[in-house]
Amino acid sequence: MGNNCSVWFNAVVRGDVHSITIGDNTNIQDGVVIHCTYKKAKVVIGNNVSIAHNAVVHGCTIEDNVLIGMGSIIMDHAVVQHGSIVAAGAVVLANTIVESGYIFAGIPAKKVKPVGLEMQGLFKTTADNYIKYATWFTKGNMEY
Repeated sequence: MGNNCSVWFNAVVRGDVHSITIGDNTNIQDGVVIHCTYKKAKVVIGNNVSIAHNAVVHGCTIEDNVLIGMGSIIMDHAVVQHGSIVAAGAVVLANTIVESGYIFAGIPAKKVKPVGLEMQGLFKTTADNYIKYATWFTKGNMEY
């Protein structure tokens, strides 16, 4: 796990059957499950990644500057390329490529539209917010 990462309440990062690598400034929010497939599918997560509440990330690769929506599922050997968004509740099937710069949504997840200019700042803003939130628990500085 890289620098400035956070793993939130009731999240599970279970690297018992293969490796899990997590880059810098990544947040794994409440209830997320990250797991692998024995001898077949490891997990690689890049920098500035936000994995929202109750998502399942299983045996896949998530590149830098990605948002994974609440309750979404990413399956084995899928690749979520940099600068993309997986919408809340989406199911990214095994071996799917989530193309860079696009939003994928639905069951199964499909490309729905490009990540607009107004949304591109969300990657860094969300990652930075979670770095700040984590300090509340070490410094006792709650800000609502």
